Amino acid sequence: MRVLLLSGTGEARRLAGLLADRPGFEVVSSLAGAVAEPAERAGTTRTGGFGGPDGLAAWLAAERIGAVVDATHPFAAAITASAVTATQLAGVPLLLLRRPGWTEGPGDDWRRVPSLADAARALPGERVFLTIGRKDLAPFAQDDRRWFLVRSVDPPEPPMPPRVRVVLARGPFTVQNELALMREHAVDVLVTKDSGGSMTAAKLTAARRLGLPVVMVDRPPVPDVPTVDGVAEALSWLAALERA
Repeated sequence: MRVLLLSGTGEARRLAGLLADRPGFEVVSSLAGAVAEPAERAGTTRTGGFGGPDGLAAWLAAERIGAVVDATHPFAAAITASAVTATQLAGVPLLLLRRPGWTEGPGDDWRRVPSLADAARALPGERVFLTIGRKDLAPFAQDDRRWFLVRSVDPPEPPMPPRVRVVLARGPFTVQNELALMREHAVDVLVTKDSGGSMTAAKLTAARRLGLPVVMVDRPPVPDVPTVDGVAEALSWLAALERA
């Protein structure tokens, strides 16, 4: 069975490795190209778009893909919507692999908002640590009063806030490193998306220890398709398809 793995997460890399070692499967990992030097992964890798849902549906048919697993970032809503439409057009089974979101615990001060625009309007501090990716800074670009610390893997895209410091780094991050970074820049509020997972969760622990508020952007809604929250469950789903 040829499997198209829509990638971009650690779960996608782990699933690709398991499928590459499993007889009966051939995995093709698709990357959008948002990161200049993505982490290595097992199997075949393709980079770039498909030309919308129709282009993806045609590619699935031409490449004889037997199943699609969408293991993209929880906020990659456009890619997921395209995958839903394309797999319906092509008659190919689709599974959504989404790790669980983060859960607020004792001592946390989270302010949940539905969008980045709402986050920009609800900032409770003056020195803001933005960990929202490099393409989503526009809602904050008109804020010339606050100071922003922006962290991303690759240089962020404009527009950006006028008072900004950029740090380029790839996770996983440790709590001690996050504490040191926030103290060095006197951060007084953290803004992040509810991405879930352990690779970037240390910032939440650091914010709790420092008593900082966290503006947490909620995830977009999940489409009505088969969904699992772990790599093992995704592998079981594919194994059942292969047997059938």
